Amino acid sequence: MLSESKSTDLLKDYYHDWVIVYKEGAIRDVTLSKYHMCEKWLENLAPDLRLCDVTRKAYQNIINEYAKEHERQTVMDFHHQLKGAILDAVDEGLIPHDPTRKVIIKGKTPVDKKQKYLNQLEETINWDWFILLVAKTGMRFSEALAITPKDFDFAHQTVSINKTWNYKDGGGFAATKNRSSVRKIQIDWQLVMQFATLVKDLPVDKPIFVTKNKVYNSTVNDILERYCKKLDIPIISVHGLRHTHASILLFAGVSIASVARRLGHASMTTTQKTYLHIIQELENQDIDLVMRSLSNLT
Repeated sequence: MLSESKSTDLLKDYYHDWVIVYKEGAIRDVTLSKYHMCEKWLENLAPDLRLCDVTRKAYQNIINEYAKEHERQTVMDFHHQLKGAILDAVDEGLIPHDPTRKVIIKGKTPVDKKQKYLNQLEETINWDWFILLVAKTGMRFSEALAITPKDFDFAHQTVSINKTWNYKDGGGFAATKNRSSVRKIQIDWQLVMQFATLVKDLPVDKPIFVTKNKVYNSTVNDILERYCKKLDIPIISVHGLRHTHASILLFAGVSIASVARRLGHASMTTTQKTYLHIIQELENQDIDLVMRSLSNLT
């Protein structure tokens, strides 16, 4: 707990507890995700820094390192999120003096107005974001269509699958394929930050990607086909992204059980049958590894 903190504790651990005690449940999920992102950066920039060693110079070094990768306004936000916890640590006597006093805020040179305008255009909901979401989660087409802003839990890095969109019969929410399809999928921090920005002003209970009731699978497949041709890679469908997602996880060493839960399969048997060729290839690799390991025994 935060009240049990000592001056010899690590800054990153104090900040982690501080966010839980003072921020979770008190601010919007979108804002909370920024505090969690600040924590991730703190873990990278000062993993071994103790509270008692947080001097003005040490704090300025953290800000300077962060500024190497971010524009000045973003650095200012980072400073604001970190400063709150540090000032509380000062009040508790864990840090002797305010190390944030007279901090110098630096940052990368902002992009020109034209580039900024293009970035804003890109940060609007379109089928590109739909393709990215399916590729990174392995959702079914109808599941991804039904996603609403409230299905995201940005603080815990998850998206909930609890319904589908009945795109074949004129639209409207519908039940999932089976009970196992109701699930929470863990998402990475990059996707968290991207979608936190994309959905912040959208109605919380309306589908993100459905702007009219009639949606065609072929529309997204055509877009994906153009990208495949441009990159000179084999053409796949949106459903093919689901298989690609699963294949990447299996080759990375993720268990069949975990992949099955992520895809919403009713049983591991379904996963094993669908990806039998990959499983057999991995088993062959395992055999080679076993033989190489045993050959070293004398």
